[in-house]
Amino acid sequence: MTSVAERDGKAGQMTRRTPLAARRDLDWIGIPLVAAVGLAAFWLLPDDLALLTRIAASALFVLSLDLVLGYGGIATLGQAAMFGTGAYAAGIVAVNWNNDPFAMLAAGGLAGGLIALVTGALILHARGLTLLMLTIAVGQIVQEVANKARDWTGGSDGLSGIDPAPVLGMFRFDMFGRTSYLFALAVLVVGLLVARRIVRSPFGLACRGVKEDPLRISAIGGSPKSYLVVLYGVAGVFAGVAGALTAVTSGIVGLDSAGFPWSAEALVMLVLGGTGRLYGAVIGTAAFMGIHHILAASDPFHWMGFIGLFLIGIVLFLPGGIASGVERLGGLLRGKEDRA
Repeated sequence: MTSVAERDGKAGQMTRRTPLAARRDLDWIGIPLVAAVGLAAFWLLPDDLALLTRIAASALFVLSLDLVLGYGGIATLGQAAMFGTGAYAAGIVAVNWNNDPFAMLAAGGLAGGLIALVTGALILHARGLTLLMLTIAVGQIVQEVANKARDWTGGSDGLSGIDPAPVLGMFRFDMFGRTSYLFALAVLVVGLLVARRIVRSPFGLACRGVKEDPLRISAIGGSPKSYLVVLYGVAGVFAGVAGALTAVTSGIVGLDSAGFPWSAEALVMLVLGGTGRLYGAVIGTAAFMGIHHILAASDPFHWMGFIGLFLIGIVLFLPGGIASGVERLGGLLRGKEDRA
């Protein structure tokens, strides 16, 4: 028979394990839950499919930011450079050569990854505010290049006339947005699966090590900058695919897709959801854009003030983001089950 002290010790161990166990459980159920909630929204909110499609594409973009910031510790306000590059690449390919949706996604991912690798190799030697300013500068350069290359990008008028072919030759993009939303949801779920595989790989663990202690990585023979440049390139692929997905589902690409405000907004959504969790990007994007949609419709003059108050509340009471609150709740529930 076990003594009271032994039972108390085991109970204490289970209680201490609950936050980590809750996070592990959420890691496993997070992606299926995103798919299930997304499919439920398709049936429950048929009049809001355009908004839901924007949320899905934006969540993939915020996910790319989570890879560089949450797992690599790279402070950036220029992630929209890769998003906009991917969007323009997909649009140009569709208008001039191949309008297959998957070809457009491939073009966007390749373009976003390339510009991320090139710029990352140049700027990732910097740290802190210097790096932050350099990432903003990259975004401004991409936006200005898109503005000047009118023959290819449409300049300030934007690139229009993007008419993607049916998905797999069967599912046509209709005016109700059904195909667009399901396609965007599928791409988001696949993106989450790939991202989870990356962050759990030896490469992903090495990037976390660089974030926590770059000197230790150097001491064991690793190259912190090389890891970060590759991670930045991988995140650029995700951002480029997100931009291409936006081009596929909206049919137009504007200069704002590469602008600083979009990068800053993505950072707000990531902080709102929680960094370093993957699914926090989805939670933050859905919460921010959903509240934005509701408040802007009910009070078009003061909605930004309400969103500001909401963000202040989250930062004060849930500094780890909404996802940390979900994990904390899961830990409490698991602790009750263990004690029972």
